[in-house]
Amino acid sequence: MPKSRKRKRTKSQASASGRGNVNWGGGASSGGVSTKLILLGIAALVVIGGGYYIWQTAQASREFTTLAGAGTESLTWAQTLSYDGDRHLGPGEAYRYRNAYPTSGPHAPVPTRPGFYTSPQPPTGLVHALEHGGIVIYYGQAEAETIAKLKNWTSLYQGVWDGVVATPRSGLGNGVVLTAWRKRLQLASFDAKAAAAFIDAFRGRGPEKPVR
Repeated sequence: MPKSRKRKRTKSQASASGRGNVNWGGGASSGGVSTKLILLGIAALVVIGGGYYIWQTAQASREFTTLAGAGTESLTWAQTLSYDGDRHLGPGEAYRYRNAYPTSGPHAPVPTRPGFYTSPQPPTGLVHALEHGGIVIYYGQAEAETIAKLKNWTSLYQGVWDGVVATPRSGLGNGVVLTAWRKRLQLASFDAKAAAAFIDAFRGRGPEKPVR
């Protein structure tokens, strides 16, 4: 009997059977372009967003500088208080300050981080923030405009050695109290010029590491 021969299959037959070279990327070229466009769009948004943030920060900084310059006369209202020490409290050790808005004295080993707070912060951490050169602002039932201003300032100044903290305090009403190391300014109502001048005068000038 004659030997059976294997028939060579044509390319068209291989393709028809599904066993030939298949372009698994089907639509990859158009899909790739779409992906690139999406990525370029995201990158553009990031650049625009970053540029807007820089512009907004520069605007806030210029506004603050203008306010501080206009409020320098109010620095005569600031009090210089006595030095009550600067030691770190031990683990679990509590301390009661002589006044409601301390500007020196024994304090927690870790300072309160700069930022705007909606709940009262422990005074021992706040005093350590003052030693670092920070400014602590106590606010009461502040108006929306005041809150917005304080949020801007605490966002603007986030440094370890020259940051700004804003924390609520009951019983202040519309008043605001600003503190720095051994300095205090009490305002019956928020005065942006006076507050900015105080911050500009004493921020970054704490005894532990002055940076201004």
